[in-house]
Amino acid sequence: METRPYVPWDLMNSFLIDAFKGYGVPEDDAKICADVLLESDRRGIESHGCNRFKPIYIDRIVNGTLLPETKMDIVKDTPTTVVMDANNGMGMVASYHMMEMLIEKAAKYGMAGGAVYNSTHYGIAGYWTTMAEKAGMIGITGTNARPSVAPTWGVEPMMGTNPLTFTMPTDEEFPFNFDCATSTIQNGKIEFYARSGKPTPEGLVVTKDGGTMSDSAKILTEMRAGNCALLSVGGLGEATGGYKGYGFTTIVEILSAALAGGPYLKDLSGKAPDGSSQMYRLGHFFFVINTEFFMGLDTFKKTAGGICRGLRNSQKAPGAERIYTAGEKEWLAWQERKDKGVPVGETIQKEIIEVRDKLGLPYHFDFEDQK
Repeated sequence: METRPYVPWDLMNSFLIDAFKGYGVPEDDAKICADVLLESDRRGIESHGCNRFKPIYIDRIVNGTLLPETKMDIVKDTPTTVVMDANNGMGMVASYHMMEMLIEKAAKYGMAGGAVYNSTHYGIAGYWTTMAEKAGMIGITGTNARPSVAPTWGVEPMMGTNPLTFTMPTDEEFPFNFDCATSTIQNGKIEFYARSGKPTPEGLVVTKDGGTMSDSAKILTEMRAGNCALLSVGGLGEATGGYKGYGFTTIVEILSAALAGGPYLKDLSGKAPDGSSQMYRLGHFFFVINTEFFMGLDTFKKTAGGICRGLRNSQKAPGAERIYTAGEKEWLAWQERKDKGVPVGETIQKEIIEVRDKLGLPYHFDFEDQK
């Protein structure tokens, strides 16, 4: 049972917008950023929601590795493709405008693809693919990130957690939304465990001596020092298919960098050779497919929905309550949370108050009365 206090959605949205504005993000951009973060919490994916508001965005604006104003340059534009330089601005803002352009192109030509470079963390990947789904199209995206994942048989962090995400329309109340990292676990989840005082499950991290560790706070420290790394989906070695996850992680790394000619691997660490902080210069890729250029949206939705229902209605393992399809748990999380608000633990409560007081914002939260 949830024991953390809730903050109403409207209140949290207003606070986030004003906080971003307070750190120099233009109002329209701040609205985009706030909605992306809250969408993570709506879906129950707290690793990318308000938990990351201060450490990933505000703190990086303060230390100069993320620019609050996003000056987007279109360096190549064709009827079906776009390449954008985000100039180290807000990755969420660059991605929003990229998806708007691609949806418009796909509406006319059937398919469109785009690449962004010199960008920063773009939030929950499923937000961008859902923009396509809401337009009756298929959305695909991926992004590289700071090195934290080792190649199969390696122990050095070389690639990011590199999500590969698809959202497809169905005839159900929710789309098929496959949004996850190509690593066994993502940095944000370990950060969430560390904030919650919980260990990371065994077998998800490899140390330099080939062992593993589960102390979440220590993992974060040691990973930044290059002394441990996450594993790709499939785990350690080849026996359980780790090479497959390694392949998918590499695909995302290549597409995120090569389509736009951006940096990759260790060049995305956010650290200069002398150890000082520098821009992350991340890359993202996006593809939009218009189902009307195939057999039509209604046919696609009916078939996709039929496949999902067939899977959920298949024989369950002994003791299993139900079978899910991708996107269903996120939809259920929203049904449970929509009238309650955003659950906020003690760490994020402190961060909210810290930012509010520093900016002098006129907000009061009920959890303050429960201290």
